[in-house]
Amino acid sequence: MPKPSKTVGPTTAATVALSRAGVVFTPHAYHHDESSTDFGDEAARALGIDAARVFKTLMVETDAGLAIGIVSVAEMLDVKALAAALGAKRAVMADKAVAERKSGYVVGGISPFGQKTPLATVLDDRASAFATIFVSGGRRGFDIEVAPADLVRVTGAVVAQIRRG
Repeated sequence: MPKPSKTVGPTTAATVALSRAGVVFTPHAYHHDESSTDFGDEAARALGIDAARVFKTLMVETDAGLAIGIVSVAEMLDVKALAAALGAKRAVMADKAVAERKSGYVVGGISPFGQKTPLATVLDDRASAFATIFVSGGRRGFDIEVAPADLVRVTGAVVAQIRRG
């Protein structure tokens, strides 16, 4: 795990939650192009890292309630697999407005940490292939590098294959 960056990133609910949990993380701020809508790929390019290590935080609606799926930006979320991992029968992507309201973040900046309403979370098992992964830090143009085990511990995530294929 890298030591925290000497460059201080923005303070967000995500960084506060990680600090309170005693998690070592590295902030990575980059210029966000307002015309970009492919937030994860933009982060990978801007930070010069493999897209497989950048994970997107997606909110879904299951028959058991709202939940979070975290999957690499190089992959697509399998909502049926996510539902199964949570013991639900079905799942669909949550409406953007619901995702923003429940998480407290804007789409493209939704972090798995420090969400306004903590939700059941599933992390794709491919994350365990890396010592650290990158997730949104709570703003567009700001990612946090963290160990997958710390993400699981802080969010209470279940680890399962939730990517398509």
